[in-house]
Amino acid sequence: MRARRRIPEALAILARLQALHPAFSRLYQERGHCHVLLADAPAAIDALREAVRLNPTLPASWDMLEQLYRMLGDTAQAAMAAQHLATLRQLPSEVVVANSLFVDGDLAPAEEVIRDYLRADGGNVGALRLLARIRKEQGALDEAEALLKSALERAPDYHAARLDYAMVLLQRQKHLQARREAEHLLGHDPDNREYLKQYGAACVGLGEHEPVIDLYERLLSGQLQSGTEVADLRLWRANALKITGRSQEAIADYRAALAARPDYGVAWFGLANLKTYRFADDEIARLRAAESQAGIQDMDRIYLCFALGKALEDRGDYASSWAYYSKGNAVRRAASRYRPEVAESCARRLKHVFTAEFFATRAGWGVADPAPIFILGLPRSGSTLIEQILASHSRVEGTQELTEIDRYAGELCGRDPDCGLPLHPEALLRLTPEEARLLGARFLAETRTYRRLGKPFFIDKMPNNFWHIGLIHLILPGSTIIDVRREPMACCFSNLKQLFGTTNQEFTYGVDPVARHYRAYLDLMRHWDEVLPGRVLRVQYEDVVEDLEGSVRRLLAHCGLPFEPACLAFHETRRSVRTPSSEQVRRPIGREGLEQWRHYASFLVPLRDALGDALTGYRT
Repeated sequence: MRARRRIPEALAILARLQALHPAFSRLYQERGHCHVLLADAPAAIDALREAVRLNPTLPASWDMLEQLYRMLGDTAQAAMAAQHLATLRQLPSEVVVANSLFVDGDLAPAEEVIRDYLRADGGNVGALRLLARIRKEQGALDEAEALLKSALERAPDYHAARLDYAMVLLQRQKHLQARREAEHLLGHDPDNREYLKQYGAACVGLGEHEPVIDLYERLLSGQLQSGTEVADLRLWRANALKITGRSQEAIADYRAALAARPDYGVAWFGLANLKTYRFADDEIARLRAAESQAGIQDMDRIYLCFALGKALEDRGDYASSWAYYSKGNAVRRAASRYRPEVAESCARRLKHVFTAEFFATRAGWGVADPAPIFILGLPRSGSTLIEQILASHSRVEGTQELTEIDRYAGELCGRDPDCGLPLHPEALLRLTPEEARLLGARFLAETRTYRRLGKPFFIDKMPNNFWHIGLIHLILPGSTIIDVRREPMACCFSNLKQLFGTTNQEFTYGVDPVARHYRAYLDLMRHWDEVLPGRVLRVQYEDVVEDLEGSVRRLLAHCGLPFEPACLAFHETRRSVRTPSSEQVRRPIGREGLEQWRHYASFLVPLRDALGDALTGYRT
């Protein structure tokens, strides 16, 4: 349209494109071209400035900006644009093109261009960094890590690459390494806000929440870039306050985040996820108004729907509550790659590999250290309660949901690209006694950073470790394993109304996936009981509610620990708790969790049907 001088039609097309893809930089460059033809220099400059804000590697935009600024007599801005253009012209054209494609989300062509360039100039650290960033966005974190490590070996003072490296380490759950990289960067620039944020994120990953509360306050008192940055910092600080039990201060920060960004879905969800917070009438009205907007991002809509589901559940409006839970789950499920058949296939492969004979021929392998206590099962089963009870004992340290075992399984067996489950468990048939011993020793060494109190026992409360019981027994035969189980309707409903972070627990966003996952869990746990009889202690959540002291005594006896009354007063134990149950375990045990799902019984008939015989067989 522009080439035909049909400028109004061209601008109309660009407006439609902006509504669909507001961060696409080249639409603003094209809009700049249009306004140049209309002789509207200010509008052209506004469009081109937005283009280079989103994508600094657009030579044509910088070229036009230089000319427009000179035409208007703004020599300072013209010189700035000329400098940017000169910098781009010094770079290999392939790097500029690939970076521009990458910024606009065209990952496949960006990768193709930069790989072609690296075949001729494999030592170009800028190109290595760019390829690493592309691979990171494509989910290939292992390759991204290797590429950035290679770039830093060639150029140790390449701080932008080191920051990217720290971010990849963080995504790979290598929190201690990530913090070391952030510390290295802060040694060169102690006030750099991005380095400080990275350091704070690594501390959070390590379970060190108290220090980041002050760190985020320091950032909030500095030179803030935007309302979005204020909202993010307030949110992060609120999350740390919540985890450390300072709920009233957390509420104040969640509200401050919403003052900076009223439609900030994750902050609304943060309030709802406190479980004890009750929304006022005006807050529910604001939530409804924010969720009803047509142009909000999917994740904001998801957060808002789950927050509304909780707010209306608290008011007894179960029909409206379920409608919002269902809508949030549907939007979340649309972006999910989880497939129930993958989990069911994984369970079958694990059963085929981990036979009684497998364990009999490998008796005595691994490291027989009794320190680790693994609490596993399904999310929302009561595992945080059991963790809090045990962590109230003088000889047991609570840590967090550790990711080491899952990472080892991925290294040894590969991962299914959709669900992250072990892809080739038969690889463990090739493991040697020495390798099993080294892996057990590695676990004890790598988890030492989470053990700050020097107690003889520590807890790894990662629910998903039920997939890895065979590996755990092989490398840590002296450890304790506890399966926390909850009645299927209550457990599955609790998962359906809980939004988990990032791509965790994607089976929870639909009735059929959650029911089939529960059944796969029961099937695999029965197998572990058959091939490792007596190895796993099952704790039934309902039994703990009905007979707390009896359940606690049985639990402690299995762990080889003497009874301590503090375990009955678990709600008085002061410690950081990162799971959605953080506020609930700071109160005495109650019965409300047993019956909540019955308010939604009429909506849960498909769940009951999908669970089938699991409804009666979950205790066997």
